Amino acid sequence: MIVSFLILTENGALHNSGKALQKHSKALRWLYQVQAGNIVLTYFTEGGMTMRLSPFMWMLMLTSAVGALTPLIASADTIKIAFIDPLSGPLAAPAHNQLNSFQLIAELANKGKWAGDHKMEVVGFDNKGSPQESLIQLKAAIDLGYHYITQGSGSGAGLALLDAINKHNERNPGTEVVYLNYASSDPDMTNSKCSFWHFRFDANSDMKMEALTTFMAKNKAIKNVYIIGQNYTFGQSVSRSAKMYLERKRPDIVIVGDDLHPLGQVKDFSPYIAKMKAAHADTIITGNWGADLAMLIRAAKDADLKADFYTYYAGTSGVPTAMGASGAGRVKVIGYWHPNNETFSGKEIVESFKKKYNDDYYGMATYTEIAMLSKAVKDAKSTDPVKVAFALEGMRVQSLNGEVLMQKTDHQLQQPLYISSWTQINGKDIKYDQENTGYGWKTEHKIESFLASQPTSCQMKRPGK
Repeated sequence: MIVSFLILTENGALHNSGKALQKHSKALRWLYQVQAGNIVLTYFTEGGMTMRLSPFMWMLMLTSAVGALTPLIASADTIKIAFIDPLSGPLAAPAHNQLNSFQLIAELANKGKWAGDHKMEVVGFDNKGSPQESLIQLKAAIDLGYHYITQGSGSGAGLALLDAINKHNERNPGTEVVYLNYASSDPDMTNSKCSFWHFRFDANSDMKMEALTTFMAKNKAIKNVYIIGQNYTFGQSVSRSAKMYLERKRPDIVIVGDDLHPLGQVKDFSPYIAKMKAAHADTIITGNWGADLAMLIRAAKDADLKADFYTYYAGTSGVPTAMGASGAGRVKVIGYWHPNNETFSGKEIVESFKKKYNDDYYGMATYTEIAMLSKAVKDAKSTDPVKVAFALEGMRVQSLNGEVLMQKTDHQLQQPLYISSWTQINGKDIKYDQENTGYGWKTEHKIESFLASQPTSCQMKRPGK
C-alpha cells in the first residue's frame, strides 16, 4: 500500500503526490511507504539505509519534524510603504489626496495579486512640509521596520531623505531602505545626486520645461513672460530652465519678471499680481503647487489679470476650485496623464476614487509605482529591498499612460507627457471635471516618451549582488 504525503522541499516549496514521494537532494532524501501496517521510512544515502518505525514513533518523529521545519516554509509578507509628506499645514491637501490614491491602488494590487501572495500597505507619516521633520519621520519608519518609503511633496524634503537613506544603507547593510519618489522633481535627483536606492516615477522639472517651452515657442502671441515660483530647489530649477530654454527657442520673448517667494508662507499674492500687470505680462510660468498655486490663481482672478498661466500642478487639490470658469482657456498644465486622455485610460480608477473619497484621482504615479514595485517583488521572488531595487532597474510596465520604462542608468521613469488646457466638460472628449467645477482638462499636445527623454549625468554606484 502506498499513501500520499506533503513534503517540504529544499527550496521551501510544498509538493503533493498521490504515490510514493521521493525528494532527490543532498539535504533530504526520504521515501515514505506503508507496508503490512508498518511505516517504512527509507533514507537514501550513498550506501543506502532503511529504518522501520512503529506508527506511534513515526507520528512522534513526524510531528517534531514539522514543528522544526515550519519556520522554513515561505510565507506571504505585507510590504509596508511609509508615505512621508505634509499631512498637516497649508500644503496638506495634495498630500492627503496622494495618500488616498496610494491606498486605493494598493487595494487594487492586493485584490489582483499584482505581487503574488504579498500584500501592499501604505501608511502616512506627517513631515509637516519640513526637510528636518522628514528625517525624524524617516527614522521612525525605519525603527518600525519599514524598508520602502515614498515621498513627493517638495524636493527639499526629497533631497534630505535621499541623503539620509544613502547614509543609512551604507552604515546598516541588511536593513536597506528604498526611496520611491512619486513627485519630487528636482533634476539633480537623477543626475549629479542619483542613487541606486532612489527611483523617480514623475518626469523631472527639466523634462517638463523642455516640453512646455517647445509648445510655447510656437505661439507668436507670447511676448512678455513673468516667472514666479517657490523659493527652494524645485522653484529655482523651474526659473533657471524656463529662462534657458526660452532664450534658445524664442530669443525675442522678454522675461519681464522673475520672483521666488517663501514656500507655503505667503497669505496674499495680490502684490505679485500687481507687479505682473505693471510689467504687461501676457504669460505666467509657475511651478507652484498646493495652496501657493491656488492663492496665486485666485489673486489673478480677483485682479482680472488677462494672462495665460503655464503650470506644473494646476490639476492638484484646491487649484481647480480657485480657477473655476475664469481659468478656461487661460490655464495650461504639463503632466504625465489626465482622465480625459485619448482612450480615457484609468476611468475605472477615477470613478471608484470619486465614489470612495468624493475627490479626484490625478496622481497617476501612484499607479505606476505600485505596479512596478509589485512586479519587482514577483520578478525578484523576494521582498528584500536590495533584490527588489535590482529588479526595478530597466523594468517596463503598462501604466495608465502607456508603456513606461524605469531607466537603468539614472532611475528616471521614461513616459509620455501631456500639455492640457482647462476647458468646460462636454460629455464627449471632456467627460471628467475636477472638484465639481464643470471644467476639466483637454489635451493640447502629447509628447511621446522618446521625445520627453533627456540625457543624464548620473554615475550610478551599485551594491554587490
